[in-house]
Amino acid sequence: MAGRQILQIKIMAKQKKENNGKAITSVASMNKAIKGICNILRRDKAKGAKLYVPEITWLFFLRYLDLKDQQAEQRATALGQSYESVLPSPYRWRDWAAPYDKSKTKEESVSNKLQGWKRFELDNAGTDTYLKFINEDLFSFLKKLKDKPNASDLQKVISEIFINKEKTVVVSVTNMQDVIDKVQELSNAKIDDQHMFPISQAFEGLLPSLGEKKNDGGQFFTPREVIRLIVDVVQPQLDKTIYDPCCGTGGFLIEAYKHLINQTPTPTQIASLKNETFFGREDADEAIPVLLANMALHDIDLPRIWHGNTLTGAVTFGDLFRGAPNQFDFILTNPPFGSKEGKAAQAQFAYKTGKAQILFMQHIIDSLADNGICGMVIDEGVLFHTKTAAYKQTKRKLLNECDLFCIISLPGGVFVNAGAGVKTDLLFFKKGKATEKVWYYDMTLGDDFRARKVNKGNPLEYKHFEDCLNRLRSPLDSPERISERSWFMTRKEIEDKQYDLKAVNNNAPDFSDKRTTKELYKIIDETQKEIQNALTELMK
Repeated sequence: MAGRQILQIKIMAKQKKENNGKAITSVASMNKAIKGICNILRRDKAKGAKLYVPEITWLFFLRYLDLKDQQAEQRATALGQSYESVLPSPYRWRDWAAPYDKSKTKEESVSNKLQGWKRFELDNAGTDTYLKFINEDLFSFLKKLKDKPNASDLQKVISEIFINKEKTVVVSVTNMQDVIDKVQELSNAKIDDQHMFPISQAFEGLLPSLGEKKNDGGQFFTPREVIRLIVDVVQPQLDKTIYDPCCGTGGFLIEAYKHLINQTPTPTQIASLKNETFFGREDADEAIPVLLANMALHDIDLPRIWHGNTLTGAVTFGDLFRGAPNQFDFILTNPPFGSKEGKAAQAQFAYKTGKAQILFMQHIIDSLADNGICGMVIDEGVLFHTKTAAYKQTKRKLLNECDLFCIISLPGGVFVNAGAGVKTDLLFFKKGKATEKVWYYDMTLGDDFRARKVNKGNPLEYKHFEDCLNRLRSPLDSPERISERSWFMTRKEIEDKQYDLKAVNNNAPDFSDKRTTKELYKIIDETQKEIQNALTELMK
C-alpha cells in the first residue's frame, strides 16, 4: 500500500511539473480561460449563465476537493500516518475525471488505480457509460454522504451541494470531457501571484455573469463594488461573528473573509475564520450549491449555512448551522427587492406586512448583537414610504434601537443588470444607541457624471466612492462632512416627516452656486471675451 501511495505522489509531481509551463499571467487571461469553458457548455445544452454557472460550480468544487485531499494525503504519507480520503474511490476527481496515461494499458491503469483509471475504464465500456456514471452513480453517492454514520461536516457540505442535482445538463460525452480537461488544466496552471488560488479566482470571475441582464440569476448577485464598499465601511473584526440572512452566492461573506484574512490573523484566529465566523441563510435551492462551493473554494472549511426560509423559519437543511448564535456582531446583506411574503412569515414579526424587505429589516435588527454593526442595501422606496403602518413602525424601531449613522444614496442603474431597475440606498447602523442624527450622502448630486450615470458602458467603479469614504472617515463634527452631496438630518426632522428617511435635495446645504463646472467655465470664457473686447475699444 505504501509503495502505491509513493508511486501516486511521484506521478502527481510529474504532472504538476509538466503543467507548470502554462501560465495565467493576469485576471484577463484567467477570465479568457473561463470563457473557453463556458463556450463549450453553451454549444451543448447550457445556453445561459443560470445553467452553465452551476455546472462549472460542481466541477470546480470536486476538483478543488481532490486537490485538498491529495495534499492532506501527502502530508500523512510523509509523516508515516494513515489517511482516509473524504471521498472513496472511484468517486474522487483523480479517478473518474482526471486524464489518464494512454501509454498504459487499461488493465495496468485499473489494477494500480493510476490517475484517471475509472475514466479509462468507462471510456472503454460504451458511448453512454461515462455520463451514466456521473448521473446515476456519482451524484447519487454524493447526495447520500450526509446520511452515513459519523458523516463529517465536509461530507454534509458535499451532500448539500449535490442534494438537488439529478443529472448534468451536458448531453455530449465529448463536451463533458472537454470541460473537465479545461478545469484540470486551469487548476494545474502556473499563477503569477503566489497568493491567488486559481480555482477560487476563476470562480470569482465567473459569478458576475449571473448578474448579467436576461440571465435570471441576478437575484443572487450584488455588484462587487457595492459589497466591497459595505465591508470597508463596516470594518468587520477578527474574533467576531458575521451574518447574512439572505446570502445568495455568498458575496458579502467572501469579501468579509478576504478583508479579515489580510489582517494577519493568528493560527487560532484562522481556524475560527474557517469554521466559526461566517453564518448565512438562503432559501433558493439553485443558489445553495453555488453558495457552499464558493465558500469552500475560498478555504472556508465549514460554511455555516442554513438552507430554508429566513422569514418563516421553515428549514430545508439546518445541520451546518447547528450551534449558531442568536445574534451576530456584524451583518452584511442585500435583502431581495420586491419579494412578497404571506401570513406564515408575517406571524413571526411585530410589524406585519407582505413586503419582505420590511420583515428582513426587523429580523436584522433583532439578529444584531449589542454594539453590532450592519451594512445593508435597500430599495429607496422603503425609506420615504409613510402610508403603511409597518413601514413607519419598522423605521421607528431602527431609529430607537440603533444609531443609523449613515445613508448613501446610490446612482440609478446600479442593479439594472441584475434585473432590478429600482433606485437603491445603503444603510449603516450600530445596535444599542438611539439615532440622534444621520449623515446622508447623495451620489446623484455634483459634477462627477461617471459616478451618477451608471449603465453597461459606464459601470460603477470603486473609485466613485472615494469622496464619500474620505468624508465618512473624517470626524463627525468636521467641516469635511458637509458638501453639496452630503449633510446631516436630525432625528426631529425625520420624525416630522413621519419617518421618511429619504433626504430630498432641499435638505442639502444652500450652496451659493449650483451651476456645473462646464457652465462656470463658459461664463469665465464669455467674461474674458468681454474684457478683451473692452480693451480693444480702449486701444482704438
